[in-house]
Amino acid sequence: MLKKVLRVVVGFIVKHLYRVEITGMENFVKAGKRVLIIANHSSFLDPLLLWLFLPGDITFAINTHISQRWWLKPFLGLSKVFPMNPTHPISLKDLIHYLRGDTHTVIFPEGRITVTGGLMKVYDGTGMVAEKSQATVLPIRIYGGQFTPFSRLQNIYRLRWFPKITIHILPPTLLDVPADLRGKARRKFSGHLLADMMSEMMFSTSVYRQTIFQSLLDARTIHGGKHVVVEDLERKPLTYDDLITRTIILGQTLAALTTKDEHVGVFLPNSAKTLVTILALQAQGRVPAMLNYSTGSAAMLAACRIAEVKTVLTSRQFIEKGKLTGEAEALSQQVKLVYLEDIAQTISRSDKIKALWQRKTAACWYPKSASSPETSAVVLFTSGSEGTPKGVVLSHANVLGNLKQLEARISFTPLDVVLNYLPMFHSFGFTVGSMLPVLSGMRVFFYPTPLHYAVIPEMAYEIKATIMFGTNTFLAAYAKKAHPYDFYNMRYVVAGAEKLQETTRQTWLEKFGIRILEGYGATETTPITSVNTPMYYKAGTVGRFMPSMEYQLESIPGIQDAGQLHVKGPNIMKGYLLNDNPGKLVPPESIYGKGWYNTGDIVNVDEEGYISIRGRSKRFAKVSGEMVSLTAVEQLASHAWPNALHAATSIPDPRKGELVILLTTQKDATAQALAAASPGVAAISLPKKVLIMDSIPLMASGKINYPGVSELVLNMSFGIHEDNKLNSDEDFYEDQDD
Repeated sequence: MLKKVLRVVVGFIVKHLYRVEITGMENFVKAGKRVLIIANHSSFLDPLLLWLFLPGDITFAINTHISQRWWLKPFLGLSKVFPMNPTHPISLKDLIHYLRGDTHTVIFPEGRITVTGGLMKVYDGTGMVAEKSQATVLPIRIYGGQFTPFSRLQNIYRLRWFPKITIHILPPTLLDVPADLRGKARRKFSGHLLADMMSEMMFSTSVYRQTIFQSLLDARTIHGGKHVVVEDLERKPLTYDDLITRTIILGQTLAALTTKDEHVGVFLPNSAKTLVTILALQAQGRVPAMLNYSTGSAAMLAACRIAEVKTVLTSRQFIEKGKLTGEAEALSQQVKLVYLEDIAQTISRSDKIKALWQRKTAACWYPKSASSPETSAVVLFTSGSEGTPKGVVLSHANVLGNLKQLEARISFTPLDVVLNYLPMFHSFGFTVGSMLPVLSGMRVFFYPTPLHYAVIPEMAYEIKATIMFGTNTFLAAYAKKAHPYDFYNMRYVVAGAEKLQETTRQTWLEKFGIRILEGYGATETTPITSVNTPMYYKAGTVGRFMPSMEYQLESIPGIQDAGQLHVKGPNIMKGYLLNDNPGKLVPPESIYGKGWYNTGDIVNVDEEGYISIRGRSKRFAKVSGEMVSLTAVEQLASHAWPNALHAATSIPDPRKGELVILLTTQKDATAQALAAASPGVAAISLPKKVLIMDSIPLMASGKINYPGVSELVLNMSFGIHEDNKLNSDEDFYEDQDD
């Protein structure tokens, strides 16, 4: 009786102090009588919260040595306790036997309270217990306790005594392990299933179905208005309060110049001002259309036409320093250019005072005017590395969902410093490089270009960067210029947008002691589809799929052990804006139905879920009826000449279907030398011609510009000298083996 009264009284107090909210209680009932409850461990409050708010008698499986602590013993007497040693086989067998009876037993698979704010290592033993006992598994997410002094995040997060706490009870499930697995393999597989279940739990219970500006307000609530989040070369750090105030001021001015849901061009570099401009447009229900100024005025004009952009925001200082006067003049013939310097002159003192008041009260008035999470948040234009550029429309839920997917797999903290030199008109630079740190409490430093190979390592050293995102091309270049100590504070270096070469991986590991985490994605997937993580890493792959993503592999004739990848999930774009029908949104659809996106990539997915990219479907040549991967040709060249840049393409061949051509910056390269450096490789998998170039066309992101490469080859005279220089008198198609 005393326990029941204590439970009611303490529960009433705790519920009101922490404004405890419980969702999914119906799932507790559905789970039945034999239940293993798995929960994340956010603070010392977790057992108390579960005891108070879960119905019935709850048993806690607790580490033996922890149960002996004097301060914990009085609390343990209030509930059932199963002392256990998670590393001892006999203890695990006893727990399995216990779970074969009617019980609701709680276990924290991480085995400790989080010290990062995210998931810690999940022990395989818990997975084995769930699988062997065949008890129903009930995942429960506890959120909010990590922000209290009862957590282990002192000096990492801003802690407060009574933050709101939510308890999410997810649908019950069973662990399904293949019957043919035995021993350690079965235990490991069970552990992986449980870890995936918990990362899925972390994502599905996260808040991403809202606008980006609302997420900015939430981030301020968590980290505090005085927390510094943004800095650039002007060296004027911005706090959350500064960022929100400037967003409100600029947003109200832009609202008078544009209409709701209008696509507004953004022609600006990586900087704090650009971030404010984007957030200001989104806060007012406008959609920033990010113009790729590295592609020239013709491409920008085409982008404006495709997205029906009438107004473009830019800066005189940027145009002058970037030597983009010609591009600006060309744009002004089709659209209205609005300069930020002119807008600044129109902002009065009263506007600033009003914005300060609105900043303080934003949590009250903004939700009433906020757009739907499904409305467009940004238009990005594909780089055109595989064809005609298209407008890719991403919703607020797409962007936030992709960030929450990543956070469910990799832990980030407010102590992290992100060095972002990737342009915001690129999905990698926009979502991961810009939105991730700002909405997660990390400090981001914007650098205007990735091409300053000697300066960027110095910047990383100066600002004590802990996280950096880049492409293989850029990371390889930085490694050559950097001092071995420049990246001394770096926790994560994530590579994407193009294949990470083995030489780059090894250089970073040997020179800096940093293991690069390679990921994979596309603008259409916002962009992250998969990524290697500190806990789940396999060299040579691009990691495992993000939580809540589905995939299908379409069979391709002539390709074994791989297929064309189709994906579906919360991070898949709203749709395309296409050249032949400007302004009309074309939702994603593939042979597997609506909402599916055909990546065009040929991949293999192994038994552990790791993805290996074989190449693009468009980047295969059909030679004598056989499919030859152009990506594989480039990899052979990189192995033979690791310090050069290579690009493989194909052209029609009247005799063999297609002819594989390798362009390289290696001065002494020949087809014979490549064959000698590639023992065991079939002749059909090697290029028939090798062309030496001074440079190879690149996109602004650092990826190879394959349309440019193909056009370059097709424009060449059909012939080469013995020294691989062009000669218009020879037959380009001549087969040296004939």
